[in-house]
Amino acid sequence: MRERRSHPEAGTAPGGARGPTAAVDAGPPAQAERSRRNSIRSAFDRAAASYDEAAHVQREICARLARFAAAHGLHTTAPAGAPLLDAGCGTGFGLEALAQRSPDAPRIALDLAPSMLHQARRRHAALHPAGAAPAPGAAPAPGGALPAPGGADPLLALCGDLEHLPLASASVGLVWSSLAMQWCEPTRTLAECARVLAAGGLALVATLGPRTLWELRAAFALIDDARHTIDFQPQAHWLAAAQHAGLAVEASDSAEVHACAPDLRGLLQDIKRIGATTVDGGRRRQPLGRAAWSRLQAAYERHRRPDGRLPATYDVILLALRKPTHPRP
Repeated sequence: MRERRSHPEAGTAPGGARGPTAAVDAGPPAQAERSRRNSIRSAFDRAAASYDEAAHVQREICARLARFAAAHGLHTTAPAGAPLLDAGCGTGFGLEALAQRSPDAPRIALDLAPSMLHQARRRHAALHPAGAAPAPGAAPAPGGALPAPGGADPLLALCGDLEHLPLASASVGLVWSSLAMQWCEPTRTLAECARVLAAGGLALVATLGPRTLWELRAAFALIDDARHTIDFQPQAHWLAAAQHAGLAVEASDSAEVHACAPDLRGLLQDIKRIGATTVDGGRRRQPLGRAAWSRLQAAYERHRRPDGRLPATYDVILLALRKPTHPRP
């Protein structure tokens, strides 16, 4: 990053704008929200080709979510054959965690950004080449299926919004979502999870809490009053949203994971390379000057670790949410 260029803003992985064929029409979004969703889509579309090279923390958190589910013995009790949904699939490494959990279950990849979805399909095709048995029940569904390329094991790929899922009610056995829901309003997105889950279905969620990128916010606070990250909601807010949606909390956990780089420029470039550049209003409009960049570097330098690297904190929230077999009275 040259000193006269704008710095990358901060956030973390795709959630999404409304897809083309949402099952529930909640009315047209406000112009500001539509613009925000379009910005998120564009940022992750641009980052699709570079995402995997920079997404070290994202892969680690995806693996943590899988270990969290295994440690608690969490499984869906939805009817056999119900598909597994990766909501906000990015480039698709969460799909393999789902394949390991339930090798014979059909899988659905959903993401806001078409280019991310394309990368997920390429990954799936490479791991499940032509000749593999087709996933049961993976026929095209309303919302637009994108078959895996090259005759590979079929994957239902949908471009859509976590807050307006283009899926029928009670149609999914498991919702997996790793580092996507922080881009969404918790009450709306968990209500959609509850809607599409079949009775007994399970939602496994990794999202981010308010200490995420706190070092970056603290350093920028010495430079300006602008916003440099999205708002990250605390665990209590997510638990309340789950309860409001009628989902039972079976397990929850939290942990801090750190991205590291030799210098601040490297940290910011990695954030940009994964596409996490959308900020909710109040962002800085002017490029950082040379003096401001020097002050920012000096402020962040106080966080340098004994191993010589600079960290960026990810405040990880893990949730296991169950849709009850009997609705609340």
